[in-house]
Amino acid sequence: MTKDEKFVGKFMHATDHLRKVFGPADQGDMDSPVVHRHDAFEDESDDELLHIEQHTDSSGHHYAVRKTDRPAD
Repeated sequence: MTKDEKFVGKFMHATDHLRKVFGPADQGDMDSPVVHRHDAFEDESDDELLHIEQHTDSSGHHYAVRKTDRPAD
């Protein structure tokens, strides 16, 4: 048995023990949509991204350019 095989065996034994103690993993409802709630930091990031345009050059590289009509801070 190699070192990796021993590690995997120990890991699987540990997770099997945890399943016996805590029960099987709860997968939740896979058909329900994911609800994502924005916090203040994400709102600030979204506001900044409103002032940036994405461009693609002839080689397919993407880059960002700040819009010129951005209001002064």
